[in-house]
Amino acid sequence: MSDSQYTPPKVWKWDSENGGKFANINRPISGSTHEKELPVGKHPIQLYSLGTPNGIKVTVMLEELLALGHDGAEYDAFLINIGNGDQFGSGFVEINPNSKIPALLDRSTDPHTRVFESGAMLVYLAEKFGELLPTDPSKRAECMSWLFWQMGSAPYLGGGFGHFYAYAPEKFEYPINRFAMEVKRQLDVLDKNLANRKYICGDDYTIADIAIAPWYGTLVLRNIYNAAEFLDVASYKNVVRWATEVSDRKAYKRGSRVNRSPDQLKDNAILERHDASDLD
Repeated sequence: MSDSQYTPPKVWKWDSENGGKFANINRPISGSTHEKELPVGKHPIQLYSLGTPNGIKVTVMLEELLALGHDGAEYDAFLINIGNGDQFGSGFVEINPNSKIPALLDRSTDPHTRVFESGAMLVYLAEKFGELLPTDPSKRAECMSWLFWQMGSAPYLGGGFGHFYAYAPEKFEYPINRFAMEVKRQLDVLDKNLANRKYICGDDYTIADIAIAPWYGTLVLRNIYNAAEFLDVASYKNVVRWATEVSDRKAYKRGSRVNRSPDQLKDNAILERHDASDLD
């Protein structure tokens, strides 16, 4: 171990200068920092997001619903640039008091329905349109278990491993090892589950796949955090097989292009989506 010893103070105090790459947007309090109304488009569903793994879940879900013929799933996707602090605008906080992307407003209901947390959006949309979530109690429980697995596990991948391996101002052995071990354990969980299953829950593609693929599928296919070799992701062959199949779906390809931040204008990425033709 090479880490220097740290003695926590009796009472923690916020040091705004010590936060690494995201120090300018991280703070220990909630609420808005400025007044800013959100734009409103023409479709029933308004999505305010960014093309991160959590954001991609929802745009993929909406594109899958549209591919299944649900015209009511047409949506406007507005870019929320978290690097600029857009998530702390008063309009965004009104929909999502947690100030995290994505945030969704369904204007087809009276009153309008706000939904925050990406997992909640997948369930809400699945139930609204009757798709991609099994109705059989046992199969539904399996699907929900994997959905909640993803919601609980991904912070170890992104906020834990990704932060300390790629974004922290200094690299320390202990946190990198701790979170690398957990990410590899999670990959092993997925790999064993997929050894005898086509998709996460069996033969059918569900919201569990839509939730997990943008995180763990992207990890094994696109070398996020430049950590593919470090984590030996190629050794999880069942995950790679599944991730490749999911990422080849037309709706997944369309959804993963939406709300990509300005420094990611590649692979036909688009900042905002207001019509299906935007992705043609």
